[in-house]
Amino acid sequence: MTEQFSLRDKVIVVTGGTGILGEAFIAGIVAAGGAVGILGRNAEVAEQRARAITEQGGRALALVADVLDETQLRAAAELVRTTFGHLDGLVNGAGGNAPDGVLDPEADVFDMNIEGMKRVMDLNLWGTVLPTQVFGPLLAESGNGSIVNISSMNSKRAITKVLGYNMGKAAVDCYNQWFAVEMANRYADKLRMNALAPGFFLTEQNRDLLTNPDGTFTERGGKVIRQTPFQRFGQPEELQGALVWLLSDASRFVTGSMICVDGGFSIFGGV
Repeated sequence: MTEQFSLRDKVIVVTGGTGILGEAFIAGIVAAGGAVGILGRNAEVAEQRARAITEQGGRALALVADVLDETQLRAAAELVRTTFGHLDGLVNGAGGNAPDGVLDPEADVFDMNIEGMKRVMDLNLWGTVLPTQVFGPLLAESGNGSIVNISSMNSKRAITKVLGYNMGKAAVDCYNQWFAVEMANRYADKLRMNALAPGFFLTEQNRDLLTNPDGTFTERGGKVIRQTPFQRFGQPEELQGALVWLLSDASRFVTGSMICVDGGFSIFGGV
């Protein structure tokens, strides 16, 4: 049974690999025996993380690319091919929000920053689709490829202020199911796609929204905790088990699914 969950001899690329959740994804993959391509725009962080893994006896490769730049992505895919010779998994971890994609409660709802909302939506949707288009052919060659998209609680509930992010993640959910079927029609069980839906985890992008400098909750953070039956934020390492399962042979008959790791947020009615 343990061997089914192993990522030994598998090569996995993680986009958004220089972020907080990306770091947890990478650590989980390496702990399960996999080699990892750390893809992100921050070359220094990508190279630092890859170096730390190789110094500990693991296999890692820094891949500097913007997920919205097809040319950069193709160069990264070629580097994966020449370095490892194959690719078995892709984690579409890049995404997030931005200040110009936020609509504050006191703002005029009919005067929102449309361009800002579009940029956030593009990052989350096309920042998932483009890497899949570029790395997909390599995955198909493996004969047992697994793609894991990162969804969000924002795709399931009306979370205020962050409309662009909500729409982007909802579109990712649609894509996750549609593309899983299309790949099955073409590749049968040789190429599959699933999604991981984290609840609320503290990252660089949301920390100031959810917590005060002294570590107490902001008003918004308190609302999140009250809506989460576990009464706390998630720890990044708590995403690793579900991620490794979706990438491993233990989930070979699973496609188009969404696994919520959210402390119960998505199922709680508030009373």
